[in-house]
Amino acid sequence: MKKLTIVALGALLTLTACNQQPNAASEVAATSEVEGSGLKLAYVQVDSLMSQYQFCKDYTLLLNQKGENAANTLQQKQRTLQQHAAALQKKYESNGFNTRDELERAQNQLNKEQQDLAELDQRLTNELAMENAKLNEELRDSIQAFLKTYNKSKKFDYILARQGDNILFANPKFDITKEVVAGLNKRYKAKPEVKKATKDEVKK
Repeated sequence: MKKLTIVALGALLTLTACNQQPNAASEVAATSEVEGSGLKLAYVQVDSLMSQYQFCKDYTLLLNQKGENAANTLQQKQRTLQQHAAALQKKYESNGFNTRDELERAQNQLNKEQQDLAELDQRLTNELAMENAKLNEELRDSIQAFLKTYNKSKKFDYILARQGDNILFANPKFDITKEVVAGLNKRYKAKPEVKKATKDEVKK
């Protein structure tokens, strides 16, 4: 089972025109107009946002906990299956089966348990993937909603997402990451299940 974590899409911050917004400090707003073009630009460092936005930290923890629980469940069932297979092999080697039909029934039961385990693995993996996708959508929505509201006063034409080398060079004066993270964290309210997961992690 693969470990899942929240991943922000590189384009999730790209906004255009009037009613959309970044988290820029006043001095950024004053200096971010591209000379001679009339455009006001800003950008957010996605990696920093992902590591500092409490939503991302909380839900990464929650997903990891659920992933670990699923992995533990699968490992326990795998051990049980291995023990059953070993017992079956031992019984076969000691001529413990009275008839061929009895042996075939035992083999069929073992095959079914193997199939059930594979199906459980697939189901748990799919459930985690679906939850991961849902949380990524919530993350996208929370960021875009925040930027749209904030930009009513800042009036940036574009707020870009900088991640890795997708932007080869950017003037640091256009970087509004700290303001965006601060604003997002101020608005963020953790759900009960997230608070519980955080408390459980602290107890470990």
